[in-house]
Amino acid sequence: MRLATRTILAPTATLCLLALVSACGGDDAKAQRRSFSVPAARKEANDLYQSLCSTCHGPSGRGDGPGAAACDPKPRTFLDVAWQSSVTDEHIVKTVTFGGAAVGKSPQMPAQPQLKGKTEVLQHLVAIVRGFAAQ
Repeated sequence: MRLATRTILAPTATLCLLALVSACGGDDAKAQRRSFSVPAARKEANDLYQSLCSTCHGPSGRGDGPGAAACDPKPRTFLDVAWQSSVTDEHIVKTVTFGGAAVGKSPQMPAQPQLKGKTEVLQHLVAIVRGFAAQ
């Protein structure tokens, strides 16, 4: 009887263990989803910067885009190290999402409400803005 019990229990235990390992693979699945969404979010952020932000802030973040001439006050240069150290990432996200007026700056800086909830895209936009300080 013991041999029969062991023979039945061993495959059952193996199946249960495999099911448990598969079910606990949530972290791997999340990491895999993130690895697919991060490049997409990075691309979307780059595309947004080029199509929206660079119009005024310029392709290299100097505040010299083609729309800058019509702006008063002039768009911020992202190369300003003092400004970079004075603002948080959250402040940049709020400015992008809700516009300049929401942070006490120019109302000419338009809100981008379509980005609400797009955390990874906003993080990449912040990284783009932060990256100009290194130039």
